[in-house]
Amino acid sequence: MARRHYAFTTLLVVAVAVACLSFTDAKLTVNYYKKTCPRMEKIISEAVTSKQLSNPTTAAGTLRVFFHDCFVSGCDASTFISSNHFNKAERDADINLSLPGDTFDLITRVKSTLELECPGIVSCSDILALATRDLISMVGGPFYTVRLGRKDSLTSTASSTDGHLPLANQTITEIIGVFQKNGFTVKELVALTGAHTIGFSHCKEYINRIHNYKHGGPNAFDPSMEPRYAKGLQAACAKWKEDPTIATFNDIMTPGKFDNLYFKNLERGLGLLATDQALFEDKRTKPIVQLYASNQTAFFNDFVYAMEKLSRFGVKTGRKGEVRRRCDAFNQIST
Repeated sequence: MARRHYAFTTLLVVAVAVACLSFTDAKLTVNYYKKTCPRMEKIISEAVTSKQLSNPTTAAGTLRVFFHDCFVSGCDASTFISSNHFNKAERDADINLSLPGDTFDLITRVKSTLELECPGIVSCSDILALATRDLISMVGGPFYTVRLGRKDSLTSTASSTDGHLPLANQTITEIIGVFQKNGFTVKELVALTGAHTIGFSHCKEYINRIHNYKHGGPNAFDPSMEPRYAKGLQAACAKWKEDPTIATFNDIMTPGKFDNLYFKNLERGLGLLATDQALFEDKRTKPIVQLYASNQTAFFNDFVYAMEKLSRFGVKTGRKGEVRRRCDAFNQIST
């Protein structure tokens, strides 16, 4: 009887968990704004195209902001809230200080246009989700379906980022733990990390790999790096202390194109961050890296699956959120 009761309880818990997940998904639909704001996707697409053409790093920056927003408390635009005298918001957490201003500018401009077109209808979190998808597609990545109906968060605190985002100095085991805590598999981790095929990283993120590596002297670099690549990075980052904004591309081969060369680079010792190269060194992730390096279709398919899953992670619907009038402020400020 005890075993039967335990089995029934377990099944009940699983059923409730699945039901809750389905309930959340059921509120998100592709045609959510079809009647209330029919030109919404066209407005977003036009703004995204204009911004990417004028600033080619917008795609990478927006993808990074989207990940940082979703992985902390769900895809709810909590990263867009500005701090005030009463609250230090998520955007001002140390790990978010380097998030690109271009993305915030893009989403703010789109929101302003949509507020004129259909006031109080489209959430900032939906704008970010669609803009990210469109930008990935624009630079050669896969196009995928984005279900809509997210509400914007009612809270945003800098402390909420602690332990929820992977760090450049973490081990693969630690990073796997961060992803698994949010319900993502090792394969989904590798697929999402493939976003590093576009964008750049500041020298401070990898300086320990190219200078005085393990106290081996000023020019000592990580032996897992291709020597000419390491020396090139040393030259590029020579004045990083005087100018901390100095950065280099994550993918030196096709930095502006979303493709699988990021994974091919790892096989050649051309990973920029220690965590990038570690994906090729760790037995849990190496076979996935090799698969994606040899098969771009496999990478794109898995990336789409992981992004669709990420875009639904922790979404707020109904009374659990709101549609902000401005992306950087709650509709009502609580003190």
